Amino acid sequence: MAMPVRRHRGGGLQERPVWAPAPLNPLVEFDELLNQMSGLLESTVGAAPAVAWTPLADVSESEDAFHIEIELPGVKSKDIDVEANGPELVVTGEIKERERKGVLRRSTRRVGAFEYRLRLPGELDTHKIKAEMQDGVLGITVPKADVAKPRHVEITETRESTESSG
Repeated sequence: MAMPVRRHRGGGLQERPVWAPAPLNPLVEFDELLNQMSGLLESTVGAAPAVAWTPLADVSESEDAFHIEIELPGVKSKDIDVEANGPELVVTGEIKERERKGVLRRSTRRVGAFEYRLRLPGELDTHKIKAEMQDGVLGITVPKADVAKPRHVEITETRESTESSG
């Protein structure tokens, strides 16, 4: 392997000095530091609670309601909680890992607690919210309150009097 060379004013060649080995990757050091800190925290406070994952969802709006479709394949409706608090809609639940026979070689399915939060604009009629589960998709309809719906105002024409006072 050829070493880099540097030319000097005198025209002679000089080899570059061999430097110390390459420095460690700072990201590896940072990762080790985080592991040490989390270990210290767990030993003093205890293990952190599991973080809930967020399911995939579509949100659409019509003139009179918001429509939310949340993908929850394999979840039973009794394992889902839908709650409305003012403009915020919260859907929570848990997918329990099923018991298997044999050795599990690979798993990419999501299991554990899930949470979907959505803040909707405007006034809502939370007493008329409907939720329906079909084919692994939770459909939620949140009606808009009557005050939030646009109202068309009819314009009437009046005739101006052409009488002149004299």
